Amino acid sequence: MANSTANITSRYETAAPRWRDKMRALGYYEGYLGFLSAPRSRPSPEVHVIDIGAGTGSFAEAWVAIYGSPRKLTLLDPSAAMLERGQSALRAREVEPHLVPAMLGDTTLEPADVALAAHVIEHCDDPLVALTQVRDLLCPGGRLHLVVSKPHWCNAIIWLQWRHRTFSENEITALLQTAGFNLERTYSFPSGPPSRTSLGIVAIRKN
Repeated sequence: MANSTANITSRYETAAPRWRDKMRALGYYEGYLGFLSAPRSRPSPEVHVIDIGAGTGSFAEAWVAIYGSPRKLTLLDPSAAMLERGQSALRAREVEPHLVPAMLGDTTLEPADVALAAHVIEHCDDPLVALTQVRDLLCPGGRLHLVVSKPHWCNAIIWLQWRHRTFSENEITALLQTAGFNLERTYSFPSGPPSRTSLGIVAIRKN
């Protein structure tokens, strides 16, 4: 496990300089904007938001673009190079994120009101354990915005590089319920690569 973690972290360190531009070129940042702005009540600005497996912070950037600066914004990622670029992007929006260079499950943090996690669970050895760790980062009643890879030939190509899982909607919703979440809604990305590779889910931590 240690060697696997070190290897994937090293690969993300190498990819970091081009990652943010790549996410935009492929339409993922626009996709996150659509997902987060789908009809729902507006969150309080006093929330603590954590972006799990943040990379260069595209999901967190989308949150700030829609809802403004939260009380606290934490970026959790094992790659220092990714975190540095996420920090620069958020500083350009006048937000100073709290950076945590760690893997999910390897650190204790202030409980969050909102968790963002895009294409993280499918890289974990045990997705149920990972979702339980995400739950433990949230306050009771906290909301998770989750994006996972779904079965599609595009993901077969991506698998050649990243060796990730894919989840059907029934599979991931069952895992969420077992991990201690109630499903609020699902989201279908309307266009571009996200429409073929990704499924959005909003879930609430049970008390």
